[in-house]
Amino acid sequence: MEPSVPVRQDRAVTRQERILDAALDVFAAHGYQQATVDDIASTARTSKGGIYFHFPGKDAIFLALLDRSAGLLLARVGERVGAETDPIAKVDSALLALVRTFGSHRSLARLFLVEARGAGPQFHSCLADVQSRFVAFLKQQFDEAVNQNLVPPFDTEVASQAWFGALNQVVTSWALADRPRPLDETYPHLRALLLRSIGLLAP
Repeated sequence: MEPSVPVRQDRAVTRQERILDAALDVFAAHGYQQATVDDIASTARTSKGGIYFHFPGKDAIFLALLDRSAGLLLARVGERVGAETDPIAKVDSALLALVRTFGSHRSLARLFLVEARGAGPQFHSCLADVQSRFVAFLKQQFDEAVNQNLVPPFDTEVASQAWFGALNQVVTSWALADRPRPLDETYPHLRALLLRSIGLLAP
């Protein structure tokens, strides 16, 4: 008896996820430029033809991986922020969610913050979209904090870009380090500096 269409679709999705998982390891280990479809096929324990059945080439795999990673990051941020009402607490929760997600997936940090930036302009729109969404979220919370008189007035647009840039630099340096300390350990120090920049002290 032939399997139903949903079963076939489920199997296809499972194979695609296995390929993307393998690609994440390969790109993180070898870099986007040096990685090959053969490497991904070997790591995924499938044939090169099996890769091309799901993806037309390395660029398509990389873009799909970026899309999946962006979805994961934004989902983690949404989960953490949803439990908060105070705008500064929302910002704190969002930053902590990113730190913990990257901290437990170093290959993801290398993919998103290192490899994607050097892979070519065709991938920059994906990165720019995630960055603009996160910066806009920060600005929205800063504006609300100012409106509620929780902090003195300040340039919320500059601050949101600066906060994102600081987090980006800290995580990128950690992802590139030979023997990095746990990323979680850096966050309290970063948090204190960022809060001070808008007139607050870390508790």
